[in-house]
Amino acid sequence: MPTKVSVGLSKKQGLPEYGSIGASCNVELELDGQILDGDLDRFRQHVRRAYIACREAVENELARDLSTNTAPNRLNGNGHNAASGNGNNHGQSNGRSVTQSQVRAIRAIAGRNRIDLAPMLDRLGVRNVEDLSISDASSLIDDLKGQPTAANGGGR
Repeated sequence: MPTKVSVGLSKKQGLPEYGSIGASCNVELELDGQILDGDLDRFRQHVRRAYIACREAVENELARDLSTNTAPNRLNGNGHNAASGNGNNHGQSNGRSVTQSQVRAIRAIAGRNRIDLAPMLDRLGVRNVEDLSISDASSLIDDLKGQPTAANGGGR
């Protein structure tokens, strides 16, 4: 009978302005059921390899996310550098840009409920979801959750 082994690793890394990003990896291995009775070194090797694979995957993902979340010349929807401000409060909230989780949530809710985001984004002074501030994104998510769905004719 096979032995199942789960190996996991999570890591969170801080960003400027009290932000953070995180990544995790979980792997499940199926090993020979006799491995724990006989060859513990071989068992440890399998676990170690899985852990190393998870660590490399997490580090690579964090490095990729860091490079996209801290790009110095990221422009907001008004053509201004999001890090320098643009005279209005849209697209900025103490320098904190929308998170990737918020972007995914906004797109998922809007897609599922067949909501056109353009008018909502226009009211917030941006053209793209990625140009929102973290607080505007949070408000937009709350607004989207309260919108009637196209599929059910108006219920939540």
